[in-house]
Amino acid sequence: MPSEAPLLRVTGLATHYGPIQALHDITLEVHTGELVAMVGANGAGKTTLLQTISGVQRASAGEILFDGRPITRQPSHRIVGAGICHAPEGRQVFAPLSVEDNLRLGAYALRADRQWIDSELERVYELFPILRERSTQSAGTLSGGQQQMLAIGRALLGRPRLLLLDEPSMGLAPLLVEEIFRVIRRLNDNGVTILLVEQNARAALGIADRGYVLETGRVALSAPAGELLADEAVRRAYLGY
Repeated sequence: MPSEAPLLRVTGLATHYGPIQALHDITLEVHTGELVAMVGANGAGKTTLLQTISGVQRASAGEILFDGRPITRQPSHRIVGAGICHAPEGRQVFAPLSVEDNLRLGAYALRADRQWIDSELERVYELFPILRERSTQSAGTLSGGQQQMLAIGRALLGRPRLLLLDEPSMGLAPLLVEEIFRVIRRLNDNGVTILLVEQNARAALGIADRGYVLETGRVALSAPAGELLADEAVRRAYLGY
């Protein structure tokens, strides 16, 4: 059950790229322990939203509260330090570095806590056994699915209180998509709070507690995930039936 106060509260958020406004008056909440899906078409502003929450993109209006504290103007490294970790669209692994070095970079802010890092690295290898097999291999030589596992694992090494996942199924074969979503559900079942951005609305809403539909930078709908899956307009627009 969600706690009374949200872990993440976004209110009236706007983001611009120069004169172009990408986000308009976005308001949303994520409670501790939830898996919340944000779905919508390409260009709806989903990636911009996550980048704004994580401090990569600067908000032009509105407020972001994390655990009751304002982070709207905080630099990204402080936001990571507060416990928001981001697995970005396109994976963005460090191609020349080994798999294990990529994972350890996720724990850069926690580098003094070596015992925890080693134990969490073991946990990531249990989640993604292929990463253990490829631990000394250059990240750039991994398949797309393996790189996505690496991106999620790297974010987990940041000790997230909130995990932001941006399009984890992008470009993956259907069997790999199923595997990635099983892992995401497992992480949430084990207590990781997740905000999941996905164009694959059916898969995302199928594992989420609640969902938001983003259209041209605005929240068009918000409801429990099951209600969105059953909504005729959502099915026609995003689910293909």
